[in-house]
Amino acid sequence: MTNLDTSDTTEESGPGGYAAARLFLLQEKEQAGPPRRAALARLTDDWLAGLFAAAAPPRGTALVAVGGYGRAELSPRSDLDLLLLHDGTADKAAVAALADRIWYPVWDLGLALDHSVRTPAEARATAGEDLKVHLGLLDARTVAGDAGLVAALRTTVLADWRNQAPRRLPELDALCRERAERVGELQYLLEPDLKEARGGLRDAQVLRAVAASWLADAPREGLDVARRRLLDARDALHLVTGRATDRLALQEQDAVAAGLGLLDADTLLREVYEAARTISYATDVTWREVNRVLKARSARPARLRSLLSRSGGAKPPVERTPLAEGVVEMDGEAVLARSARPERDPVLPLRAAAAAAQSALPISLHAVRRLAAAARPLPVPWPAEAREELVTLLGAGEATVPVWEALEAEGLVTRLLPDWERVRCRPQRNPVHTWTVDRHLVETAVRASSLTRRVGRPDLLLVAALLHDIGKGWPGDHSVAGETIARDLAARIGFDRTDTAVIATVVRHHLLLVETATRRDLDDPATVQSVAGAVGTLGTLELLHALTEADALATGPAAWSSWRASLVADLVKRVAGVLAGEPLPDPEAAAPSAEQERLAIEALRTGEPVLALHTEPVAAEPEGTEPEGPEPVGVELLIALPDQPGVLPAVAGVLALHRLTVRAADLRAVELPTGLGSGSVLVLDWRVAAEYGSLPEATRLRADLVRALDGSLDIPARLAEREAAYPRRRGLTAPPPRVTVAAADSRLATVIEVRAQDAPGLLHRIGRALEGAAVRVRSAHVSTLGANAVDTLYVTRPDGSLLPDEEAIDLARALEEALR
Repeated sequence: MTNLDTSDTTEESGPGGYAAARLFLLQEKEQAGPPRRAALARLTDDWLAGLFAAAAPPRGTALVAVGGYGRAELSPRSDLDLLLLHDGTADKAAVAALADRIWYPVWDLGLALDHSVRTPAEARATAGEDLKVHLGLLDARTVAGDAGLVAALRTTVLADWRNQAPRRLPELDALCRERAERVGELQYLLEPDLKEARGGLRDAQVLRAVAASWLADAPREGLDVARRRLLDARDALHLVTGRATDRLALQEQDAVAAGLGLLDADTLLREVYEAARTISYATDVTWREVNRVLKARSARPARLRSLLSRSGGAKPPVERTPLAEGVVEMDGEAVLARSARPERDPVLPLRAAAAAAQSALPISLHAVRRLAAAARPLPVPWPAEAREELVTLLGAGEATVPVWEALEAEGLVTRLLPDWERVRCRPQRNPVHTWTVDRHLVETAVRASSLTRRVGRPDLLLVAALLHDIGKGWPGDHSVAGETIARDLAARIGFDRTDTAVIATVVRHHLLLVETATRRDLDDPATVQSVAGAVGTLGTLELLHALTEADALATGPAAWSSWRASLVADLVKRVAGVLAGEPLPDPEAAAPSAEQERLAIEALRTGEPVLALHTEPVAAEPEGTEPEGPEPVGVELLIALPDQPGVLPAVAGVLALHRLTVRAADLRAVELPTGLGSGSVLVLDWRVAAEYGSLPEATRLRADLVRALDGSLDIPARLAEREAAYPRRRGLTAPPPRVTVAAADSRLATVIEVRAQDAPGLLHRIGRALEGAAVRVRSAHVSTLGANAVDTLYVTRPDGSLLPDEEAIDLARALEEALR
């Protein structure tokens, strides 16, 4: 450990010496974590004490560190929270001069300073008015001056805190809830605020304050380690950025991980999430205990009167309501019955959890810890009762989540399902996802619980929902890895071979319906046949349909909409027909809708584009019913025009100019009935959404489309001008685009799949590249999730034939190069 001599610090020479010693300390690699924070606090103490002494302070004054500095937890860029305390006997001018001779050297060094000058009475009064001030004073520590004055203030402030706890703690609870709502939960954020997010350093400080009230105490196991881990991450973040920031931004995570000696950014996030989860769980348990104690205190006078009115003053019995074998409700929690014997009853952990969740009760900390310590492992395969209790727990809806978190906090989940450890606290880098992998699995089961009336086997749906992403802890395709893991876990849980195979199939293909519905041509018989072949049975299709919706709803608001629901429902209907033995319709014989036919005739008559823009969103629900998910993002745009080169890039470019995002795109030639006209007409049925503001008028879209087709509107130049005038903010560098030839077995067209960063004009650029390759676009299917676009294009040669394999590969390479 470095010894830093600060004995000669003065007001004149001190700042330079302190700055050099501080820099040396922060650059020293061997000393990090708690030792460095404590050393930095000591170094700062010595420097400030020298400033205080050099200022010839009057009697009855003291320099006090409060908050994080009071706890000697200084991170590299932490604020200095200082209170200049005086007893009121000194001249005000002398106190003000003392303050100046301390504050100004701090400011001169560019250090952030939170300062105040108060008497003990003023400090106490301010604490009574401002809860945050009161919390800071609980950690008050003497830096220099009259230690007795500081000790008296600490004693008074602490006594006030304990006396006022019944009033201040509910106020503090409300502040914590408001902050959590505003900042979010640290354990699920891709760019978490290490201090203010729920489960962060602020909550750890709150737990210390609650413990100081003597009203309740937090579960201490793992709490100090979790808090230290977050402080270490913040230290590294300060050193990497050189700024006083608590937000762990994406672009800083690799450097912060390296600074902490961790493998990569994912390892860093997982450690941070685990720490936050420990603090969050301790917070939940602590506030539940606070509320229980306060409720009991408020009921005490009435209970005392009841006791006095009883003959002999007999104590009323504590109410214990049976919930299940070995489980009762007491004081608003599920607890173990007096007769419970977890060492003889291996199903008791699941039974207690299921009973608590079904009753919408938290499971008590004591009960979970006793179960973790004493319960015997379940035999493998599980007995039928254990399997049924797991299904009951998963089917409890929202109440499942806190019970599951309690089991996980004490290690019971990984004991029941060993493969859970790989997904526990695992971050998901796709911003579409709201949760970590493990919480997403639980949320999917919660969503699936509301869909159990739609399937014949609710138990298989709930277990498949819990396991559908279990393969994300392994390399490679998580669906493929997950199939193997789900098969093993389903057998472990006690399902027979048939049910185990169904669960494994559902996990393997849990993305099949939504990806096919949004990225493939549903009128192509090969599309429907491939899904039917993968699914196999109507029962499995039913489960996949429900899981698809539950998975998307649990992912986040961008993953599901009425439009997506309608596409999936359409695919399910077609696949169900195939599985039932019904013949597929001939896609070439598909007739256009009445409106499409009308527009096509008008386009053929005028020789120009005809548009219809439906300004009301296209809903998937029958009229008069409430939508189950988010409203569809977009409106329907129909365009008919004589067949000609450049249609796809022209239409996509005009939409980009008008700031319309393409959500889906279908382009196909329409054959008109005999007598209505002759000639080839293209009909485009697209779903578009305004990036912001209102939709443009259809007449303006049509006018620009005419100009784009005749060459008088230079779309690439216009898009480039707008990009130069209003450049988009650049974040992390996006991965390069990837273009592949999809193995779709289509007899109608060659399928090209484009995966790229979503951006204005993307589909226009794709269209231009395809036009340059002299291929015909039969249909296009656009799927956008967050910043990621997956565009699937069905293309043919100009004569309508499929592209040979080598030609298709060359096209994919050329398209990929054009998008770079």
